[in-house]
Amino acid sequence: MARALIKPGRGRVRVNNVPLEILEPRTSRDKLMEPLLQAGEDTWKDLDIHIKVSGGGFMGQAEAARTAVARALLKWTKSARLRSTFSKYDRTMIASDPRRKESKKFGGPGARARDQKSYR
Repeated sequence: MARALIKPGRGRVRVNNVPLEILEPRTSRDKLMEPLLQAGEDTWKDLDIHIKVSGGGFMGQAEAARTAVARALLKWTKSARLRSTFSKYDRTMIASDPRRKESKKFGGPGARARDQKSYR
């Protein structure tokens, strides 16, 4: 789960109080930079963005934070051009993937798998 808070400022981006420039690993930092690069520096250079993210692994957190930043920028700017730019680049910036793991049921080791019989 990720939340992005935008307010007027000096172009600082922080993830869990860590500046984006020193966020590790690099792949998650690059993933988080995508909506900012697509929007253009003139859109967010006078804004401070604070992202709070929790749960999942580092790439899951990066994906959630990326979506939160893109949605926050869309709400802040109210720009149709920006929405179409995000959609053309990657639609998951605006709409997250709703698929989740199916829960396990009784009678087998997984959600759909069943124990096999050794007799007829």
